Amino acid sequence: MELLTIGAFSKACRLSPKALRLYDELELLRPARVDPDTGYRYYAVEQLERARLVAWLRRLGMPLASIRQVCALPPAAAAREIRAHWARVERETAVRRDLAAFLVDHLTAEPRKDTAMLELRSCAHSDIGRVRPANQDTAYAGTRLLAVADGCGPAGAPASSAAVEALKCLESEELPAGSVLNLLEDAVQGASQAVQDVAGGSEDIGTTLTALLWTGSRLALVHIGDSRAYLLRDGGLFLITHDHTVVQSMIDEGRLTPEEATAHPQRALLLKALGGGAPAAPDLKLHDALPGDRYLLCSDGLSGVVPDDRIARLLSAAPAPDTAVRTLIAEANTAGGPDNVSCVVADVVEAA
Repeated sequence: MELLTIGAFSKACRLSPKALRLYDELELLRPARVDPDTGYRYYAVEQLERARLVAWLRRLGMPLASIRQVCALPPAAAAREIRAHWARVERETAVRRDLAAFLVDHLTAEPRKDTAMLELRSCAHSDIGRVRPANQDTAYAGTRLLAVADGCGPAGAPASSAAVEALKCLESEELPAGSVLNLLEDAVQGASQAVQDVAGGSEDIGTTLTALLWTGSRLALVHIGDSRAYLLRDGGLFLITHDHTVVQSMIDEGRLTPEEATAHPQRALLLKALGGGAPAAPDLKLHDALPGDRYLLCSDGLSGVVPDDRIARLLSAAPAPDTAVRTLIAEANTAGGPDNVSCVVADVVEAA
């Protein structure tokens, strides 16, 4: 077996001697031989391929723990893990890109020349459905705040109610320009604590939370879990949230098609929620509002039963938010109502 000194091996694989020593300590890349007297490390030529893979994965930004897993897999499985890692990176980058774009627009935008005042007209309702013995959803539409929460576990109903109640303080607080997302994030931390108090340390109790906060010209969105927010604008329906579920992550990573996801046994398994487990960071965004916009917040009792194209048609046809809410809930129940179903519909209109 041909051995290389740590210096020669370092040059060949493009990993510094310092990195090689670290990877030895982490048992990620052990030397083939260590001199018992000097402690000097020697590596086999056959180890170069693994070392180069480690170097490439580090350049990709993969954590060391994940690299260890990838290196232990056969090539085809390792390739799938790398593809999945990069899909996660792109998804997280997209969120940061949206925030960067908003900040650029916010700092460089010309003052609005129109003087039209906008307001929200909204309606909320939650229904038990046709199958569940109790309703664990909470839906709310106030002057500024719109929210839907879908509780889970033995205390799901108190959990969803506590999350929404914790946000209602935003109805009366001042909304300083430029810091509404920070204000909303702080309120969500309070909601998270309220749900943890309900859970009492149990990891089986939690809730999703999707909410919009009206500033007078924009809507600040907070989202965690698989309840959804849609925007109906100029006849087109746009999903403006991303489900935090196992099946959605598998779709993002190319492991599952959207059609396969509808019948997957883990389609309701959440990756993120407010609850008794480890705190999870919500998605936060700002949306500029236009007259004529219609927003829909809903639990998966609607989106998991009624296809998006059908939601779009019903939402477009309803003349007012209260009609839209009743129609959508009736549609979910007509389709079997397998879950609690909650909807909030809000129209952006010019103030009289």
